[in-house]
Amino acid sequence: QVQLVETGGGLVQPGGSLRLSCAASGSLSGVSRMGWYRQVPGKEREYVAFIYIGRHTEYADAVKGRFTLSRDSAKSRMWLQMASLKPEDTAVYYCNFVTYGTTEYWGQGTQVTVSS
Repeated sequence: QVQLVETGGGLVQPGGSLRLSCAASGSLSGVSRMGWYRQVPGKEREYVAFIYIGRHTEYADAVKGRFTLSRDSAKSRMWLQMASLKPEDTAVYYCNFVTYGTTEYWGQGTQVTVSS
């Protein structure tokens, strides 16, 4: 089992920055992918960024060049640095871990609101 807790959401003006954190605990050795998703009410959850352990990082086109995903070596912390935020980035952001056995774990989400 893996437990995930997101923090760092809030209200920010357009053009501003925000840093989300994901704290992970439990059985982390089998985690093969760590990432962020976001969801707006009435829409499907969409991927924001993934990091494949020992491999590469991918970003959705909508955030490429503005968001940066990073993690610690123990897979116990993950961050999403968001810059040049736009109103369309407003969403609930979720931390997501996937194991080599393809089991998925989700956090409870943190609200990000970009508005003047």
